[in-house]
Amino acid sequence: MSTLTRRQLLIFFGSSAAATVLAPKMGSQLFGANQEVANAQSSLSFTPLKLAHPLPVYQTTSSYVPLEIGSGGFLQADEKLNLPSYTYFDDVVVPPEYDRYVIVRWGDRLFPDEEEYFGYNNDYTGFVPINNNINDGFLWVNHEYISYPMTALGLKPDDELAAFPTTDKLVLGLDLSQRNLTTFGELLYNVGGSIVRIRKGTDGRYAPVAGDPLNRRIHGLSGLAINATRSDNYKNITSWGGKNYQKGDENYLQGTGPAAREVFSLSSDGLGDRIIGTAHNCSGGTTDWGTILSAEENFQSAVREDVLPDGTQTGYVEGTLGAVFGLVGEKYGWMVEIDPANPNFRPQKHTALGRFRHENIALRVKAGSPLIAYMGDDRQGGHTYKYVSKAIVKNPTDKNNNLLFHEGTLYVARFNRDKTGEWIPLLLTTPTNPNRPNEIAEAELNTIGKAQKNGLVRLPKRKGIAAQTEDGGSFVLDLANQDTALGGYRNKTLADFYATQGALLADAFLAANLVGGTPTARPEDMEVNPATGEVLIAYTDAGPGSNGYPDSRIFIVAKYFDSINSTQHFGGLYKIMEGSADGGGKFFRWERFAQGGEAGSEEGAGFAAVDNLAFDSQGNVWGVTDMSSSIENGFGSGSDPKIIGMDRRKTGNVGALAAAFGNNWLFVTPSAGSNAGEIVPFAYGPPRCEMTGPTFIGDGEGPQTLILSVQHPGEKMPIGNGVELARSIEM
Repeated sequence: MSTLTRRQLLIFFGSSAAATVLAPKMGSQLFGANQEVANAQSSLSFTPLKLAHPLPVYQTTSSYVPLEIGSGGFLQADEKLNLPSYTYFDDVVVPPEYDRYVIVRWGDRLFPDEEEYFGYNNDYTGFVPINNNINDGFLWVNHEYISYPMTALGLKPDDELAAFPTTDKLVLGLDLSQRNLTTFGELLYNVGGSIVRIRKGTDGRYAPVAGDPLNRRIHGLSGLAINATRSDNYKNITSWGGKNYQKGDENYLQGTGPAAREVFSLSSDGLGDRIIGTAHNCSGGTTDWGTILSAEENFQSAVREDVLPDGTQTGYVEGTLGAVFGLVGEKYGWMVEIDPANPNFRPQKHTALGRFRHENIALRVKAGSPLIAYMGDDRQGGHTYKYVSKAIVKNPTDKNNNLLFHEGTLYVARFNRDKTGEWIPLLLTTPTNPNRPNEIAEAELNTIGKAQKNGLVRLPKRKGIAAQTEDGGSFVLDLANQDTALGGYRNKTLADFYATQGALLADAFLAANLVGGTPTARPEDMEVNPATGEVLIAYTDAGPGSNGYPDSRIFIVAKYFDSINSTQHFGGLYKIMEGSADGGGKFFRWERFAQGGEAGSEEGAGFAAVDNLAFDSQGNVWGVTDMSSSIENGFGSGSDPKIIGMDRRKTGNVGALAAAFGNNWLFVTPSAGSNAGEIVPFAYGPPRCEMTGPTFIGDGEGPQTLILSVQHPGEKMPIGNGVELARSIEM
């Protein structure tokens, strides 16, 4: 338990660039007179950012408090951490020793075709230097999804925000309010990714090289022109408007591996291993050989996720973008490889890595060993995966290493409560052994007496099992039916459920449930520690949902007790220590590195919903948070946000407690020095944003640049309305 005690604290949240409101209230006695005071008690190279919620680091280290946009003051280290008030500003706020600036933003026209533009809702960033020059290279940025205020499409018909201005005309000069082919195409154009050359100027800042011939978009409709070769009703859907980039092109993507051979050959689009576009790209990774791996995550919002035993979709979903353009579901939800420096390299979707809601990928690349890739499935009850290539790495920087993604074995992790674990291969010969709902819900059943979502586990629906009458999609196994339904799924092999290895990989989430992989707490990032080889995992949210129930023997899935400082269920940082030297073995050990939750709660590290991670050149761990914008600072969304109640006496899934953490923020955990192992705040983002995609540029010798995406600032709120929200929160 943290040594912090309960405090009362006023927290003010301003959605506009508010004038200074803290200085008169704080009083000069709380601030040092100069910056030297801030650094006096710290081995850090910066002054930690003071946030509204108490953290242990503030007891021993001075901190920087923002007072208005662009300025602030210094608060000396003190055991008394309560403040009279706190304001969150509409800005990216960093310590005074550092500068922040915008490199590129949505709508920027940086491409050879001046009608094309940079996409929406940035996520993963990757940098590939040109000729090993860290001052000049290609920046890749994922574009995950579209949302209000870009357009009101997607809001419920009676949503109050539909009457407010949007940014489509303001930024793009386009009207995206009409439901027509042009609008639908533009929505898919805004997702995928962008390649932009950036160069460091004499001012030390990176800036885009506008019009560079290799600047290009790879988006949700790349290659749409190949629809012309189809024989179905989509053969005429080869464009979505009159502009050059809207007319469709031949820049399709290509599938590799088992599903490309065994499933895509059966796809109803008749395009074989050719694929139109990549979309809903969340996190990813950058390879040693200079390519980008971009993860397709929430593809189910545009195409059908459910598949038949042969791996093909169960059908189009009426009203989705996939149904408009003929995008078949089985071709989305993969890991995509792109070469920013080589426009002749056709982006590939590597099906040997499995189809699920990919969040990111972390690589272990060593000459003489197989290529190892760690991946997470970002959903409630999603799994932790490892891929091991069939062939070995010869030269880590060889471009031909991309062939190692074509053939290999995908494994799912099974975590045991004794801190051991096993990698279970997802092969047709693997025995089935699904988890029992009452076992994975054990902790909640024993403490609260009931389990959220009835401890559900999703399994593939098959005719003749558990009284089912059709194949395809998923079946819910839970506490109510486990005694009658579970028997039909046990004592078989995956070959009893899938026609081919490709079909199995196209349904990796349900296949992993079949073999007893551990359902986890939304693995949002995995990174390999370059110094130790340990795998660090960010599990964002342990609350169960309609997709699955995280194993409560491994994760804290609820607030179990009614004491105010009971352990909270806001995810955590976990580590995997492989049992083999090259990482290719079947056994591992695991431990929890840090538990999410307020620092005043039992085991709480002082953060909630940790998301993307990054190691810098000194081995320090950086992390960003992904708290829902709909509860940020304890306010709902919309034009008149209502206060969300926070009752620390409640048990169960009390997600509203995340309101205490303010805006989403960035922290560092130093690997050495007097602050080693602590959560040290470095920055926070604008209201309602999510900070994503941390990428360091530097050679370890001089200053490093940290690139971040600031995703969906002001989401689900009217733009520029100047509303300031204020409330008291018990800390």
